[in-house]
Amino acid sequence: MQFEMSQAIEVLAGTPGVLNALLRDKSAAWLNSRKTPEAFSPIDVVGHLILADKTDWMPRVATILDHRDTRPFDPFDRFAFQPLMEGKSIAELLDDFSEVRRQSLQTLSALHLGEHELDLRGLHPDLGAVTLGNLLATWVVHDLGHISQIVKAMSSAYSDAVGPWRAYLSILN
Repeated sequence: MQFEMSQAIEVLAGTPGVLNALLRDKSAAWLNSRKTPEAFSPIDVVGHLILADKTDWMPRVATILDHRDTRPFDPFDRFAFQPLMEGKSIAELLDDFSEVRRQSLQTLSALHLGEHELDLRGLHPDLGAVTLGNLLATWVVHDLGHISQIVKAMSSAYSDAVGPWRAYLSILN
């Protein structure tokens, strides 16, 4: 499947609603479940996605449009989300994410990017040359990966409780 801006926006615009449906009004047990001790919990994922929208995706779009591949992207600290979450409920975090995502997509839409711009190159500090299209496709897959991570973390909370049915539940294996 080739990258298409309208299809990308379908997923990016839908992510806040998906997270809202999965996480709003859930207990701390669900919000803090983890597939492994070092993995993000569902609430961590929300904080991480807020941080990424504020400091990663659109700033990198701007870097490509303004500097092409003459200036590398600023490094992204994927764990720097904790201060954004302090003292906030899941409802507040979901609302924050919805708003920051709305703003990101509004900014993206206002750029009126065409095929030419999607081929513009940027410079990732670790990966080297990437295109704007690569960046935007990665944003979509990043969202989908974290939705999957949330579902797997929540499922793993009941990995023992399902008993012998575990053999039929591929999400737990």
